[in-house]
Amino acid sequence: MPDLPNLPSPETLALPGVAALLTALRKAVASAQPERELTALLARLTGGFAEIRASWGDVVASAGRPAGPPITVRLSHGDASGERHVGTLTLAVPEAWAALVPVAAEYALLARLQAAAAGAARRRVGERTLDALLSGARPEGGTADSEPVVVAVAAFARPPAPGSAGRTAHAHALDVLAAVGEGYFLERGLTAHSTVRAGRAVWLWHPLQPEREARDLHAALTASTAQDVRLGVSGTHVGLLSVRDAEREARHALAATREERAFTTYHTMDPLYALLAGGALSTLRDQVQARLAVLEDGGRVEATLRAYLAFAGPLPDLARRLNIHVNTLRYRLRRAEEALGGSLRDPALVARLYLAFEAEGESGLDSAAADQVSASVWDPCTGCAG
Repeated sequence: MPDLPNLPSPETLALPGVAALLTALRKAVASAQPERELTALLARLTGGFAEIRASWGDVVASAGRPAGPPITVRLSHGDASGERHVGTLTLAVPEAWAALVPVAAEYALLARLQAAAAGAARRRVGERTLDALLSGARPEGGTADSEPVVVAVAAFARPPAPGSAGRTAHAHALDVLAAVGEGYFLERGLTAHSTVRAGRAVWLWHPLQPEREARDLHAALTASTAQDVRLGVSGTHVGLLSVRDAEREARHALAATREERAFTTYHTMDPLYALLAGGALSTLRDQVQARLAVLEDGGRVEATLRAYLAFAGPLPDLARRLNIHVNTLRYRLRRAEEALGGSLRDPALVARLYLAFEAEGESGLDSAAADQVSASVWDPCTGCAG
């Protein structure tokens, strides 16, 4: 038979005041503002300090003054999809009240979950509104407002685990992420709506300081989860009729975010990214590849050309880097010029080549191309072998 934890004795449970304490804690958690009522009760009861923070670090409610060393307890809620971090409770109370900490933590967890449930009901209304706007519906009343709007889109850096359980957990984590973002805006008095679409969490809000809010939103999201979160943020638009344009910008900014735990705003991303990622350069890419393919050299000239475009130094240095003779390098570049019908001294041709190669999703010479160039070394004495 397993050992039982240290449970209170009947005599302890019968102590005067225990029932009244539990009743007061329960009433606080059931109130319209559970975190505020609970911290006020704990501070008044102990003569010390009580504070509840959200999972992303914002102070949700606090009361009293420290009357002992601070003790912080992580508030976590476990369910079928894993543990969810919902915030922290900090108590700085006289030593005589130290035994109250675990009990207070349980009620603080209930208070956070109670507030989250109320927020979820509120969020469903905003979710329907945002989904409608993203689907092209006109704002209620059929008129466009003049308030500024910003849209942000977030995704986890890692795809969901295989199987239905992995997809369910991923969908739940995205829903939690959306709720965290909306809670962040709510704590700052900003009107916001959130939803989850196509494997991404989406927020719409009316900004005051867009750049700062984008940065702090990403910080709040990453603080609330152990997963890496990428965030893309649109520029500021005017009116709800511009929501779809803003969401498109946010998706471009998200796609341009290369690091696993970072954010990008549309107006700070690579200015060529939208052009490169939008498929508009596919014709140019295909033309360049078709002309170089005529050489039928196994891609040696194209690999050398990519290396040339990515290298800012003199040709002899590039030749040494590629482990080929400088005359071989010059010969391959001449063959590229002949195939392309232009000179590599022509800025227009060089610009087209940069755009064509970047549109293919590559930047400079990757390791495979470098291996291909190095493996095709010819006798440097010939000077003109291709």
